[in-house]
Amino acid sequence: MNSATPARREMWMIIALASAVLLITMGIRQSVGLFVHPIVAETGMSILEVSTAMAVGQLVWGALQPVFGAWADKGHPLAVLAAGALCLAAGQLLTVWADSPLLLVLAQGLLSPAGAAAGAFSVLIGIVSARITPDLRSVAGGVINAGGSLGQFVFAPLIQFAMHLGGYCAGLVMSGLSALLALIPASLLCREKKAEKTQQASGQSPLQDSGLARAGLGAQLGVAFRNPSYLLLHCGFFTCGFHVAFLTTHLPGEIGLHGQPASVSAACLALIGLSNIVGSLGVGVAGKHFRMKHILACMYASRAAMIAVYLASPKTETNFYIFAVVTGLTWLATVPPTAGIVGKLFGVRYLATLFGLTLLTHQVGAFLGAWFGGLAIQQSGNLLWVWHIDIALAAFAALVNLPIREDAPR
Repeated sequence: MNSATPARREMWMIIALASAVLLITMGIRQSVGLFVHPIVAETGMSILEVSTAMAVGQLVWGALQPVFGAWADKGHPLAVLAAGALCLAAGQLLTVWADSPLLLVLAQGLLSPAGAAAGAFSVLIGIVSARITPDLRSVAGGVINAGGSLGQFVFAPLIQFAMHLGGYCAGLVMSGLSALLALIPASLLCREKKAEKTQQASGQSPLQDSGLARAGLGAQLGVAFRNPSYLLLHCGFFTCGFHVAFLTTHLPGEIGLHGQPASVSAACLALIGLSNIVGSLGVGVAGKHFRMKHILACMYASRAAMIAVYLASPKTETNFYIFAVVTGLTWLATVPPTAGIVGKLFGVRYLATLFGLTLLTHQVGAFLGAWFGGLAIQQSGNLLWVWHIDIALAAFAALVNLPIREDAPR
């Protein structure tokens, strides 16, 4: 038997465990839109107040990712993932008693997003990339990201079913208790201490491609923020955050505005997650053969076209399902190539921190997407002008990715 085979199997096990963690954290996080209108109906808070709490959560989720990434990069990944599971559970459960904007901000604006940030893609890909060989990184990003999409496919209908049986509080309790399940794959992932053996058996060192692997974090941050390609990547990812948070928070409301039942909203969120599994895996494989900046440009351009077609189409149940499937193909599939470009530019030593910072920019856009949606509904009763902003930003993102300096795949 080839001596590299056991090492290869170990690397795939590491990838699978990281994917399982993301399945839970992102499955819960990406289903939050299902709670928006039930909370408005049951608590008397306005749609803008609830949207503001969710928007704060988008910003906090992004702001804490580089913090948790740096903590994990310093050698404490299990502490990060465990703290995340506990915070996510606490935030979901506290929302049951959140009958005022202040409590809702604490629950869904601070605790839940902090927990999701600790178990997010940036932290997980940082843990994994340092322990697998360079040839697997693009595919690993796609597989881990697909885990998050599978979580959305699983959790959206489960939460909707729990809400059907016992109201939105039952959905919150189910998601809060489910968050604790992330402790199991997290402990297994961080218990594996065979990275050096993996490198020796495979004949490749995961860190050998990093010219700055020995530099301190401060030095690497200075290099990164003087690099125009890294800044352009931030610009493109800002628009991605706007798009995803806008739809995560307000797509269920958009569907309701057009007379469709809540079951259609849950089905659409599930279809987005299922479709994104295909998109994430496809992008992961494509990243081995094409420049990732071109993949990103194509995905952003397709979003602009897709939304334009949606706005011109009748708002039937079938068309909402079609829109969900097409949306899912690029939903979070932008994450693996964005992380891949960061890894190409700066290596993997501080990947969790550097990619976490791009996610912070992503979440600044997310804050605006979630907040503008609530503002639009409160002011005009529809989301039309936010859809037009989304189209313009998607076109902008497609253009700014093209000048990024990226080596061709090897």
